[in-house]
Amino acid sequence: MSALSWLKSPVVVVVGTQLLFTIGDLMARANMRKHGFTAAAFLNFSFLIYIVSRQVATVGQLYVLATVPIGKTVALYGAGSIIMGNILGVLLLGDLLSMRSYAGIALAILAFTVMSLGK
Repeated sequence: MSALSWLKSPVVVVVGTQLLFTIGDLMARANMRKHGFTAAAFLNFSFLIYIVSRQVATVGQLYVLATVPIGKTVALYGAGSIIMGNILGVLLLGDLLSMRSYAGIALAILAFTVMSLGK
């Protein structure tokens, strides 16, 4: 498998684009907490990075939508969002959840794995 074909893998693109969306969300959260919902929040370099990263992620999402059936695409993005959001929430924000919540996240990981391996 060449490097280019690996990068075209829908699962790799889902993970990459979901990572961009989630990092953008974390940046937006920090920016809005710092500036509030004011003009200053939208007139800084952080907001430009946020907008550009979301556009790149959207292009990746469109690629996946064009190559993978919609049901599988939605499942991959849904599970990916739960997984990435919680991992980054714990690592970067120190957000801790209940054991029941982590059981749900484990099910999301299982769902993502099943969906990404099936044809």
